[in-house]
Amino acid sequence: MTGLVPLPVLLPLFAVGLKFVLGPRRLRIQTFISLTVLTADLIISSVLMVGADEHGPIVVQVGGFAAPLGITLVVDRFSGLMLAISSTVTLAVLVYSQSQRTADENEDEAGTPLAVFYPTYLVLAAGIADSFLAGDLFNLYVGFEVLLTASYVLMTIGGTEQRIRHGAVYIMVGASSSLLFVGAIAVAYAACGTVNLADLATRLATTEPAVRLAVQVLLLTVFAVKAAVFPLSAWLPDSYPTAPAPVTAVFAGLLTKVGVYSLFRTQTLLFPHEGRAPLLYALAALSMLVGILGAVAQADLKRLLSFTLVSHVGFLVLGLAVGTVRSLSGALFYAITHITVQTSLFLVTGLIERREGTADFGRLAGLARMAPVLGVLFFLPAMNLAGIPPLSGFVAKLALLQAAAATGGVGAYSLLAAMLLTSLLTLYAMTKVWSRAFWRNPGEGLGKDSERQIVFPGISGVAVIRSTVGEARGIGGRRISTGENYPAGMVGATVGLIVLSLAYTVWAGPIARYTSRAAAEMLDPQVYVHAVQSVIGGAH
Repeated sequence: MTGLVPLPVLLPLFAVGLKFVLGPRRLRIQTFISLTVLTADLIISSVLMVGADEHGPIVVQVGGFAAPLGITLVVDRFSGLMLAISSTVTLAVLVYSQSQRTADENEDEAGTPLAVFYPTYLVLAAGIADSFLAGDLFNLYVGFEVLLTASYVLMTIGGTEQRIRHGAVYIMVGASSSLLFVGAIAVAYAACGTVNLADLATRLATTEPAVRLAVQVLLLTVFAVKAAVFPLSAWLPDSYPTAPAPVTAVFAGLLTKVGVYSLFRTQTLLFPHEGRAPLLYALAALSMLVGILGAVAQADLKRLLSFTLVSHVGFLVLGLAVGTVRSLSGALFYAITHITVQTSLFLVTGLIERREGTADFGRLAGLARMAPVLGVLFFLPAMNLAGIPPLSGFVAKLALLQAAAATGGVGAYSLLAAMLLTSLLTLYAMTKVWSRAFWRNPGEGLGKDSERQIVFPGISGVAVIRSTVGEARGIGGRRISTGENYPAGMVGATVGLIVLSLAYTVWAGPIARYTSRAAAEMLDPQVYVHAVQSVIGGAH
């Protein structure tokens, strides 16, 4: 099974090279290659997740260099779970984007941006996989740089003024955090003579407390930026909404979770007994409250969802702050739920934009009557995000609530209060969107015969047009359907993710048992250390 471990990284990169050989105009072949590779990634990731659960961490040394200086890739229960869910999301979003292109764009208008989109998307998938598999800090840095470089291209694809402006902020934040990451790696290497995570876990325990604290604070800061933990999250709500719907969806679902994964991995493995709870309590509570208050104030659905993304990262940090098997298990359960739900909500937003030409729910009205399919597709993940029972969001939040209550103390009870208030305000925000965009009578948002400017985002750019309500036109001047005739791939990918999020409720027992085993493994660093060092010893 060790031969499968590098494939989630290598297969997308190999496909990128193949696409450059084929040339930029063969979009159908590029699409076929992308779908085939990401499907293979999903199958391989699922096999690795099951294998790590049954046999323990799977470790492989690649690159031809002796350990611990060589490249170590590790699949344990935690990384296997994240790898499998990320493969699912990247495949679903690719299906969605391909259907959007087929429905709304012709190759003459979109050939060049799309020829860039497909290989860049695969590079993004490879970077995400490498980050989850990395067994040393430097390879984790490489994974981040690969996915961030790809995300810079995807965020600014089409070259519109708005995307370039907000993309520049995103690039500056990413570059600054990466520079800080290099500094953290340098300090760790200077202190311990290694960047291998298993070696660091052993050697950091014997270093000076001040050095250990410096490494911990640097890594915590780096990954807090990448995970969009408040107060280092201001870049996200302005950056994500400007990208095309498929890009925003995959960013919202996965990029911040790579930061959360790295935060969990380094804090539990390298600093298992270090005091961090008070700081993490504060960061979790502030992320939840500030994020959801920002969401409540929004009138644009994409910006609202971007603020909820910041808010609900706080739930994950809460699991790390409490630091028990139960809390980490609940955090992992909520991580896969939130990835699936947040991605599906952004995909539904893309369908709304395709139909109405806007995501401003102040201008939307009557969608529940005119587009009942959109109503159902929005309502289910929205209620899941709010944590309405018996949906999986409720199950995961309940586990986190129980874990915090069992810990006791002022900090834990403050988190409980912040969590309950955030859930209530999330329900209010989702109800606000529903009442305005879906429930009120058609025409109440904007007069039936009045004109409006429509900004319609797509992979190839943005079309700005004038249109009456119900006559939005997409890229190239094609009329966007105002009926229920949505592209099958766009709806199918969205429905697939929503059904998956509902299946989490049905499979809550097996999932909770898996996440409990993963959490127990995380809190016992010696399992990871022994698995890696056995391979290192064999390599020597």
